[in-house]
Amino acid sequence: MDTQLQQKVVLITGSSRGIGAAIARGFAEQGATVVINYLKNKERAEQLANELIEKYDVDAYTVQGDVTNEADMKSLFEEVISEFDTIDIVVNNALHAYAFDPEQRKLAWELEWEDYQRQIDGALKGTYNVCKHAISIMKKKRAGRIINMVSNLVYRPIVPYHDYNTAKAAVLTYSQNLAVDVGTFGINVNCVAPGLVYPTDASRTTKEEIKELIKQQTPLHRIATPNDVVGSVLFFASSWSTFVTGQCMVVDGGLVMK
Repeated sequence: MDTQLQQKVVLITGSSRGIGAAIARGFAEQGATVVINYLKNKERAEQLANELIEKYDVDAYTVQGDVTNEADMKSLFEEVISEFDTIDIVVNNALHAYAFDPEQRKLAWELEWEDYQRQIDGALKGTYNVCKHAISIMKKKRAGRIINMVSNLVYRPIVPYHDYNTAKAAVLTYSQNLAVDVGTFGINVNCVAPGLVYPTDASRTTKEEIKELIKQQTPLHRIATPNDVVGSVLFFASSWSTFVTGQCMVVDGGLVMK
């Protein structure tokens, strides 16, 4: 256990299920106080919070809010500060629903701008809204960690999901620029870029032949599970990465090497 994470207050957006829930469990195992943000899945969020409290003996708290709605995020941060006095770590994991199905995806000439806008709102606008309120808290403390979830597809669009990949690439660039401005205040900003992660709701429609193709091209010869992503997030949140900012760690078994 990294004692630096004990009793740290961490907000994880979109964490009632999938990768977000795995990250929540990872922080709880390290003794952190976990704030589970959800949009619709109140029951699943509360089940997860109860699991963390019972299994890891930590504080866990659920809070509803749409990351694309700035008023929601303002209220969310006010509620968390009222409950815990501070926020030390933010993990931007929420996204608009997306089906990773190569056969059903829209081709470049079939996409409308609205398709791009929806994903940009879910990824970039959502991340911006959360960071805006987190930074004001972290600046006063002169300390904080922001970890933004992107995708290995920004480096190798093995399937060109144009709208999704473009939005995630925007989050990567936003994060690098943000790291420059907030570094003065002791705030680190980094990204984690998973490859295909299974099982999650987003990867449910991914065909077996596509998964096999990715396995064949991956040096570790398997698909990531949600738990495979957790370690990189904890690294960026912990004292082990004190002098690391503006970076992106790819977690895909070696499919992308850079």
